[in-house]
Amino acid sequence: MGKSQIGKNLSTAGTDIDEVMRLNKESGLTYNQVKQLLAQQYANKK
Repeated sequence: MGKSQIGKNLSTAGTDIDEVMRLNKESGLTYNQVKQLLAQQYANKK
């Protein structure tokens, strides 16, 4: 294990789980959030 991996939350494949979670938070709306938002906007126009 390299020095850069010490203390990191890694998957068995070596993926930095904390980095993935951080990037997901910054990525914007999820598919389900977009569907919900569009449904609310559609319902408000009726």
